[in-house]
Amino acid sequence: MTHHPLDLPDVFRLASGARVHTPQDWVQRRGELRALLLDLVYGPLPPAPTATHWDFLHRAGTRSDDARLHGASLMTGRIRFEGTDAAPFCLQIWLPQGAGPFPVLLTGDACWHYATDDVKARVLARGYALAMFNRVELAADPEAQAGWQRPASGFASHGAIAAWAWGYHRCVDVLRGMEAIRADQIAVVGHSRGGKASVLAGATDERIALTSANNSGAAGAGSFHHLGEGAEGLTDIVTAFPHWFGPRLADFAGQEASLPLDLHYLKALIAPRALLTTEALGDLWANPHGTRLTYEAAREVFAWLDAEDRIALHEREGGHAHLLPDWEALLGFADRIFNKNSQKSASSLHSLLLNK
Repeated sequence: MTHHPLDLPDVFRLASGARVHTPQDWVQRRGELRALLLDLVYGPLPPAPTATHWDFLHRAGTRSDDARLHGASLMTGRIRFEGTDAAPFCLQIWLPQGAGPFPVLLTGDACWHYATDDVKARVLARGYALAMFNRVELAADPEAQAGWQRPASGFASHGAIAAWAWGYHRCVDVLRGMEAIRADQIAVVGHSRGGKASVLAGATDERIALTSANNSGAAGAGSFHHLGEGAEGLTDIVTAFPHWFGPRLADFAGQEASLPLDLHYLKALIAPRALLTTEALGDLWANPHGTRLTYEAAREVFAWLDAEDRIALHEREGGHAHLLPDWEALLGFADRIFNKNSQKSASSLHSLLLNK
């Protein structure tokens, strides 16, 4: 293990001050990283329900004028729960032609319609299912919330990003029980604020085999401590969108240097499962410079876990959007990861963390 020369908090340093040396040390450190991120940044995840149910509503062949979608089918259902007062929400699943089971890309961005017909056609043609839910059914997302007051109780008292990540987890509950879906080949993806949610979801649910975030910036794949020119910083984001976070992150506004973590901690929680971040170099607000730094730091963790081939950063020209080339990069990465999952002989440490 080497220490990355970047000026970032040391991901291998235990809270006791000792350094990680053994698999057991890393399991302990992962617990510390998760606790620190949820405490200082996102706030706690809503509690898991005692049971998650899928109420099937409708299945139909596609009726699009786009011939590329012919042969696919669209299945719609409602996810509901026991043991929590969270409201039910809908999940739509596009299934490719064929018998399955299929790997699946799951996105919470149905509220923004980034999965155009071009995207659907490409995903389905590659033999993947595409599952979509609307994350704002779980937590509302006004464009700006300056002066917002945190509710005293109830599901809305959780930060929106944590609530949206919880939504991904509940979709995983359902997808893993479907005959048409490969339970070991579930990938999550989101764009911008949705990418913040997808990467938190992947970091906190080991059933997710592949995590991807597109142009997710601050509190996603970016960096709080290293801002490129024109990048959104911690003070910017907690001022405009306090409802996204737990109550403690705002304490570091104007005192960013005292925040004892950065977002390579979030990426490290995903290792040795797969992680792809896709970035637009012209999207300065999403801090592509800081994203590369946290990628380089997190890659050390993946390498130490014999999983360096499971982390990747894809960069393109252009601005803030979730475009077909971003999806194509994800599909190419997923093809490689899912094909290798059944072939790679894992080290003992790799096996410990994949199967714990």
